[in-house]
Amino acid sequence: MVQTAASAIQPVPFTKVKIEDSFWSPRIKVNREQTLPVEYAQLVSTGRIAAAKLDWKEGQPNKPHIFFDSDVAKWIEAASYSLASHPDAALEKQLDDVIALYEKAQREDGYLNTYYNQLEKDKRWSNLRDNHELYCAGHMIEAAVAHFQTTGKRTLLDVMCRFADHIAKVFGRGPGQMRGYCGHEEIELALVKLANITGEKKYFELAQYFIDERGAQPHYFDQEAKARGDSINSYWHKDYSYCQAHKPVREQREVTGHAVRAMYLYTAMGDIALKTGDRGLREALDALWNHATQKLMYVTGGLGSSRHNEGFTFDYDLPNETAYCETCAAIGFVYWAQRMLHLECDSRYADVLERALYNNVLSGVSLDGKKFFYENPLASTGKHRRQEWFGCACCPPNVARILASLGEYVYSQGQDEAVVHLYVQGSGELNIGSQRVKVQQTTEFPWNGRVSIAIDPERASSFTLKLRIPGWCSNASVSVNGARLQANVERGYAVIERTWKSGDRVELELNMDVQRVYATSKVRMNCGRVALQRGPLVYCLEEADNGPDLNAFALAPSTKLGVRHDSKLLGGVTVLEGTATRLKDSGQLYSTKRPETLPVSIRAIPYCVWENREPGEMLVWVRESSC
Repeated sequence: MVQTAASAIQPVPFTKVKIEDSFWSPRIKVNREQTLPVEYAQLVSTGRIAAAKLDWKEGQPNKPHIFFDSDVAKWIEAASYSLASHPDAALEKQLDDVIALYEKAQREDGYLNTYYNQLEKDKRWSNLRDNHELYCAGHMIEAAVAHFQTTGKRTLLDVMCRFADHIAKVFGRGPGQMRGYCGHEEIELALVKLANITGEKKYFELAQYFIDERGAQPHYFDQEAKARGDSINSYWHKDYSYCQAHKPVREQREVTGHAVRAMYLYTAMGDIALKTGDRGLREALDALWNHATQKLMYVTGGLGSSRHNEGFTFDYDLPNETAYCETCAAIGFVYWAQRMLHLECDSRYADVLERALYNNVLSGVSLDGKKFFYENPLASTGKHRRQEWFGCACCPPNVARILASLGEYVYSQGQDEAVVHLYVQGSGELNIGSQRVKVQQTTEFPWNGRVSIAIDPERASSFTLKLRIPGWCSNASVSVNGARLQANVERGYAVIERTWKSGDRVELELNMDVQRVYATSKVRMNCGRVALQRGPLVYCLEEADNGPDLNAFALAPSTKLGVRHDSKLLGGVTVLEGTATRLKDSGQLYSTKRPETLPVSIRAIPYCVWENREPGEMLVWVRESSC
């Protein structure tokens, strides 16, 4: 394995984490039993899997597209993760059959792309800026790593090693090599995974090359445009900030362009900084993180305000009804946050990871697992509905793979410390020093803040246990074996240093009051409005509970909201209930009379489960009255 230079802790692999949780387990079960089969059927019916047969003819339906391979790859990855916790012979056979197609589709020189292998055979690597070859390769590499991790089978891993070897011959700074990189980042983080699983340093060095070369002058995208006969001024976005290639990555200080591309790039930068201790990358990442979280992030953890570029516009531009907040961007945000968390064990990174995961990511799939959001707005007139599939279908298999690998984000381990980032009932097997330590959580989080953690080392030994105290928690208490403890809190983690023995139990109590969240006045859309949050969950109003015209509602600052768990509503959720006022419609478009107000009851539900009932309005940011 490629050695780590910068970080004292590493994530505990998903294969070592078992989830038995009332909140997450039903979603993971639906993901396994409904989402994966639904997505496989779509991959078949839309010709994505058939594209690997390389027998498409002009005039036939389902013409292969430049990103078909990436959709199939993410399904392979998700299905592979699922096998780790739930062996399934039929699913494993499906995977073997799909992988066999790709093995046969690979060219003798190692090249593999089902679009270029049959439609534009003479145009390989001719348009890296737009045509996703390296992006598709990256997703297929991630799939190969996941498949090998869970099954031990090398078929796809060997295929992708051959492809990675081919890529390493084509790209680089040596004689006859192309000094290119992908317009849609992904290959970089995938190569780090490949290096880790194979122990081959050359794959890590190739990832470094792609990071280091990005944005260098003379600009590669200009050169390749000239080579294929395109004007360098014809690029639709006009400058390369869209794909984060406007300047070398170590000089970048503001998040720009396409949100998903940015997240995948920053994730890879974090991977490399973790392995090398590269200060230039770390300084850029710190600045980019602060910019993203202080000026561009939605309260749901979503990123990207504009449909036009599927990404960012300008600071504090956070519209609600037209918010893009692509599901894939939130997933990428989780990836990036995890890398920042391992560069520095600070709860501000885990808080963002949790915010994105519990809100924007989960919103991306329906409770029955069969429909999906590409965009996740914070207000709706009732016309925004989940879809069964998309022409650009990156989000459905992406949400499937993160749900199937959720255990990867719960714990971290180090030479002398165990870290709990997320509170999820189940267990993890951590390697602390030279021994295995089992950590068992019992909790009903996020519905309440009580967490019981059993520590079971193989033998009595001294190490540090770190428990995240979330930023949304106003008060927390910790006890060990029934004795209240004044734990030292470092960077948002309660630190407990002691000699642990089997049977030790830690009790954590996190205050979970309903909180009112206010945006800075620079977010013009939310002036005079308030969002509701309890624990990690952001809440919203839906027409199904409150009737239409949600913007007519107003909450008084003094209004107390009750908390009630409804086991029959939306799979079982905790709702917020109270009173508000509602503007009475005058019946006229304009009037000189001040509108009357009426008292009404309101109910708010977690944002992550909205649009699972009849169509209707939805609103996160509610008007707040002056009294």
